[in-house]
Amino acid sequence: MLIAELDGSEVIMAEDDGKLAEGQRRHWQDTYAAHPGMYGDAPSDPAVHAAQVFRSAGAADVMDLGAGHGRDALYFAREGFAVRAVDFSPIGLAQLRGAARAQGIRGRVTTTVHDVREPLPLPDASVDAVFAHMLLCMALSTEEIHALVDEVRRVLRPGGMFVYTVRHTGDAHFGAGTGHGDGIWENGGFAVHFFARDLVDALADGWESNEVHAFVEGGLPRRLWRVTQTRPR
Repeated sequence: MLIAELDGSEVIMAEDDGKLAEGQRRHWQDTYAAHPGMYGDAPSDPAVHAAQVFRSAGAADVMDLGAGHGRDALYFAREGFAVRAVDFSPIGLAQLRGAARAQGIRGRVTTTVHDVREPLPLPDASVDAVFAHMLLCMALSTEEIHALVDEVRRVLRPGGMFVYTVRHTGDAHFGAGTGHGDGIWENGGFAVHFFARDLVDALADGWESNEVHAFVEGGLPRRLWRVTQTRPR
């Protein structure tokens, strides 16, 4: 492993992707176990926006990628969508199922433990809409992100909507902490792939691009893009 210094931050130039991915899985498991419902019950602003977009498009079912403990998946279910919540943390999804039972919406939510580095566990053209709040900007390589977006297009029905958010290179944590190469920087144990605008544009290839909206979230604040695109009919 080669370690260099860049503007006072440690950069690991030859990181084992498998070790980083497994380390992140353990970190999220530990975090959800230590802080149940860590993001609260209220949906994220992007989820509220996405529900409006999906409803306008006539969507009935939604796949929430990186659902975690489920604040957004549960919101979609309360809004009347059938929801498939996908995450690589069994602990987070167990919390989601418990909350769904408590809210009386368990019948509208299914959960799947899945690592998005693998093909999505759905047939071709089988879901109306896909939502991913900061999932694409986890510790995924550029190649893995492209493969995941290709998978999203595969499972969407023609005319299906994809809304995702990612932290971008204008964020305060970009270039800070420990670098793992390929735009990935780790702060406080959480590794993030910060998106340049050209990556967003490249991921829109083969899609109808609806919107790229810049916004901020949280106290840092995190700086993100909210991207809305459609699988062509």
